[in-house]
Amino acid sequence: MRCAVRRRERMNEDGGPIFRQIADQIENSIVDGTLAEEAQAPSTTELAAFHRINPATAAKGINQLVADGVLYKRRGVGMFVASGAREQLLKRHRSEFAQQYLRPLLAEADKLGIGAQELTTMINDRKDPR
Repeated sequence: MRCAVRRRERMNEDGGPIFRQIADQIENSIVDGTLAEEAQAPSTTELAAFHRINPATAAKGINQLVADGVLYKRRGVGMFVASGAREQLLKRHRSEFAQQYLRPLLAEADKLGIGAQELTTMINDRKDPR
């Protein structure tokens, strides 16, 4: 496969529709910089062959990204990553992160009487040194 979209060991092992997993993989490649803005995205044929899935399933994942404004089509050439797609995805992923992880963390900290200062200290103490 000519582009850098990471392959999962087996599609659908972690649940969820396969087309959504395809879209998530492309999104993650954009977020981590593997697939740059204005770079050509993998074709539905490439994705279908690579993951051994129906091309219509791969197309559904690609079309979702087009509908979201992450990819756009160049007639006769293929799909490309839209300008500003990485920032758009980062914003959405950060919001999802806050919803999925921070709200429950803060609710549990509040229940245990852990204040913001103590929670910050706990987080800093557990960070990996880089």
